[in-house]
Amino acid sequence: MATLNKPCHAVLPSAGMGVRLGGDQPKQFRHLAGKPMLLYALDAFFACPEVNSVWIGMSPGSNPLIHDLKSRYPNPVKRFEFLETGGPTRQQTVLNTLAAMLDLGVDPHDWVLVHDAARPGITPELIARLITLVKAQEQAENHHQALQSGGLLAMPVADTMKETTHDAMRAKTTIDRSRLWQAQTPQMFPLKVLHDALSQAIEAGANITDEASAIERLGGQPLLVEGATRNFKVTHPADWELMELVLSERR
Repeated sequence: MATLNKPCHAVLPSAGMGVRLGGDQPKQFRHLAGKPMLLYALDAFFACPEVNSVWIGMSPGSNPLIHDLKSRYPNPVKRFEFLETGGPTRQQTVLNTLAAMLDLGVDPHDWVLVHDAARPGITPELIARLITLVKAQEQAENHHQALQSGGLLAMPVADTMKETTHDAMRAKTTIDRSRLWQAQTPQMFPLKVLHDALSQAIEAGANITDEASAIERLGGQPLLVEGATRNFKVTHPADWELMELVLSERR
């Protein structure tokens, strides 16, 4: 496949407001265990040798925040770009950022790893595992269909899963969890393949909740690579408190 030995680029959509968490600024820029939450993911991607560049999609008018973040990395070890590509939804921000990368000359066949800025528990080891296993699967299967390329970090569901009644007040039935996985990020796909899948999904008004769902919508079957419990998404105040413990213990 043309993508097998192509470079990898991290894409971090960072235009959201984090309404459910509260606070007077976007959660990705709030200090968590000593530094802005976004920096934990940045540090992990910078420390991963398999990643060639890091791209941040910000809201228009984010110049003060961009200046502050750039000042923390005066001599970045790899290409480091801030783009004012934020849109009304996370999916639109990702699409805008991918489109800007193409316009700036990034090869359409390069890999992109889209990661939630609100997952500061990511580690260089997890990123490298995803890249290694996706590329190994690519080589083993010798794909001729681009939609069959790519994969994502995820975790097998451990809890008993319930389907609710229509009013979501009572349990209707228990769902077999043996084939259920909880999606995480990064999610890794060829740049142009993901761009086109997201573009078509948004245009169709499809319910796209992550990058993999855009690929699945067109018939793709992304590889599931086991992630880690610590790579959870910080959404609610309780998540913030738990992540503070996780990061403080690691440090």
